[in-house]
Amino acid sequence: MVKPLKILIAEDDYISRRVLQANLEPYGHCDLAVNGREALDLFISAWNQWESYDLVCLDIMMPEMNGQKVLAEIRDFEAEHHCQGTDSTKVVIISALDDFKNISQAFNRQCEAYLVKPIDRNKLINTLSELGLI
Repeated sequence: MVKPLKILIAEDDYISRRVLQANLEPYGHCDLAVNGREALDLFISAWNQWESYDLVCLDIMMPEMNGQKVLAEIRDFEAEHHCQGTDSTKVVIISALDDFKNISQAFNRQCEAYLVKPIDRNKLINTLSELGLI
């Protein structure tokens, strides 16, 4: 039997958050964050409880801390705790922003995938499969 995923969805828009949750719940437990600060706090708290996330889905445009900053903080935190490469959390950016600057910045900060809204369920599931999560 496949172990259920532990998933963090960081999305400030209620509808987008619920759509992601509905699409991802068949694969595991979803925690929800409505802003970047909350997302980072949940990530660190899970890590400290030895229950790290398998997948983090991040919107870029969020209050308190944008997704690019959250991604950078996650990677810095993992580096400080000697968790890099294949051991690191898979991060998928899911954003309405589809410009070169944001996409390249996300990949430079080591996201595994970048999906543009509106989210296509098949693309999302294919991405999880390509990442070896399902």
